[in-house]
Amino acid sequence: MSVLTSDPDTAEDVESFRHRARAWLAANMPPRDPDRERSLPTDQRWAEARRLQALLYEGGFAGICYPRAYGGQGLTPAHQKAFTAESLGYAMPLLLNLPSLAICLPTLLELGTEEQRITHVAAALRGESVLVEFLSEPHSGSDLAGALTRAEPDGEGWVLNGSKIWTSAAFAGDVALCLARTDWDVPKHKGLTMFLVPVRHPGVTVRRIRQVNGNSEFCEEFLDDVRVGPEAVLGEVGGGWAVASHRFYHSRTALGGGNPYISGDHDESVACSRGIEVGGTRDLVGLARAVGGADRLPDAVVDAYVMETVRDQLARRIVGGVTSGALPAEAASMLRLFHAQTDWQSVDAALEIAGAHGVTGPAPGEPGPGAFGQAYLFRQATSLGGGSTEMARNAVSERVLGMPRERAADLGVPFRDVRRGDPTRGGTRR
Repeated sequence: MSVLTSDPDTAEDVESFRHRARAWLAANMPPRDPDRERSLPTDQRWAEARRLQALLYEGGFAGICYPRAYGGQGLTPAHQKAFTAESLGYAMPLLLNLPSLAICLPTLLELGTEEQRITHVAAALRGESVLVEFLSEPHSGSDLAGALTRAEPDGEGWVLNGSKIWTSAAFAGDVALCLARTDWDVPKHKGLTMFLVPVRHPGVTVRRIRQVNGNSEFCEEFLDDVRVGPEAVLGEVGGGWAVASHRFYHSRTALGGGNPYISGDHDESVACSRGIEVGGTRDLVGLARAVGGADRLPDAVVDAYVMETVRDQLARRIVGGVTSGALPAEAASMLRLFHAQTDWQSVDAALEIAGAHGVTGPAPGEPGPGAFGQAYLFRQATSLGGGSTEMARNAVSERVLGMPRERAADLGVPFRDVRRGDPTRGGTRR
């Protein structure tokens, strides 16, 4: 599941790279200004992220773990970690990490054609293109294999029709990885194909969804007679689930830690992808000191810090195990699960420390107006995004521990014969 292509014979040593990065950041990147970032309208925040990504590319610090052949630096996760540590005081294009740079691009690099790699990878590393995902659907949620969006052959190309939902930042995307059904006569996992679809293609409609916390980063999409050529197929026709499985691995490491393609702070990158302002224990420390006025930190902050520390150690162990072959790729589901538990601990601690301020706002030391209360409202979404925690538990039990598979009524059944809910009739249909 790795696309790292560092060359130890020619790669710059980590400490030399760190010092070079430190000097370059000081000379070229603006200092981080959270208040300014929050004041920018959404469109300007995305434009700023693209501009910052272009600066990284021009300076030779974009795509540190990506192959040089496609615009990256061909270096190691240790180089990326060193750069991230040096970059913490500077404005960084964190919006582009998830899902574009850390999930979509590695998947494309592993399974795409040479033409697709040349077309999409360098453009994304330059900040010229943002990749998003058209995966979940209104009726199936986390059951991606139950997709009803259909792709039908039309000469040499395909015509796509259907709808998707819960797409992060589709309004800011340029190209989407879109999962569609191309064969209804085989079991559901075997009849899928992944396509690369331009977001502003004729027939694609994107609508933003306003959530209870006031955020509207999630979108729904409608595909009406969207025509694409054969070059749009990512992977093999009928092999969409294999592509999705590679994407699952990168998603779980991106959320849970250990993904080498995230450039900049991990927790803040995840927070940006959700449209919230709370990004880990650093914010909790600031809150606790602002509220308590003392150096002694509440136990809740210490507990949250311990969870983050264990998460980071777990990420290194699991990613290393998967890379070496000692663990199956499904072991990344442990990261997905532990990430959710770590996030719950952090947001619960924030609300506990903020007290009434977490509801009425603003809390002293709060990173943004209502940030802690909004993060709490978003708490349960951590159980769902990137695949539910229940699915993660199933993957760990069945595919890592070797326990018996949970019964599935649709196992081995041609998809057209699978009974499914019909929201217009309140019952089921074939």
